[in-house]
Amino acid sequence: MPFLTEPEPERRLPIPVASGIRRIVASNPSLMTYHGTNTYLIESEEGTIVLDPGPDDDGHLEDILRATGGRISSILLSHTHSDHFGSMAALKARTGARTFAFHLSADSAFAPDVPLKDGDTVAGMVALHTPGHASDHLCFARPDGIVFSADHVMSWSSSIVSPPGGDMASYFTSLRRMLTRDDRLFLPGHGPPLPNPAPYVQELLDSRLKREDAIAAALLDGPHGTWDLVDRLYSQTHPWLRQAAERNVTAHLLKLRSEGRAEQHGEIWVSTDWMMKDVTNSRS
Repeated sequence: MPFLTEPEPERRLPIPVASGIRRIVASNPSLMTYHGTNTYLIESEEGTIVLDPGPDDDGHLEDILRATGGRISSILLSHTHSDHFGSMAALKARTGARTFAFHLSADSAFAPDVPLKDGDTVAGMVALHTPGHASDHLCFARPDGIVFSADHVMSWSSSIVSPPGGDMASYFTSLRRMLTRDDRLFLPGHGPPLPNPAPYVQELLDSRLKREDAIAAALLDGPHGTWDLVDRLYSQTHPWLRQAAERNVTAHLLKLRSEGRAEQHGEIWVSTDWMMKDVTNSRS
């Protein structure tokens, strides 16, 4: 599907992306994070809000403090993956700002100052619980049609769904939820802004459905291991991304198992339809 690209953004400086919103791109580029994690600085009546303070990096922390003059009213977190969450404790210690995150944290060592549930409002934004990529994932929707979509919907790539924290059935549900909305701009956790996001979200969902159909079809041919399916379905994948592909395949398999369409026997997965056919053939 057609992903968006952008030149490497200027480092260490806040870049305006919309009225009253700037981003600082952390210096953690990789095949998994694109140019780096987007930390958003949002101006509000209460002061500057920091959304996703980024990785545990002293330089990035100083960039945030310099861009805000250290006057930060609150710190919002989309989810507790380290590339978004790593600087939260240090930023809170330096500013005293309260932290806001989903009330059921996926990190047992972290509890936000203000736990959020689906539909709660913070600084005029509605917290949308969108599990799939992470169990504690939140998007934040503004009344002007801008949504901070974090890693649920990214413009430069599809998201990894890695069990046990990631769940493919939840991811499908969360994508479908975004399709019921009339948003005009997504600001993702990595990569450039995504205007008119609905067609893109539909393509993400369709692509995942096709992948799941391909996995189900492969299992109809007989038993397969997870890595066999990766080799069969992701033959063009960069070797460094094979682990991510394996995580996605595992998430699809677990979804198929929960639906009664596949069974796991050790490291081998089989289609329930294939097993029924095999039993029928053995009796005939």
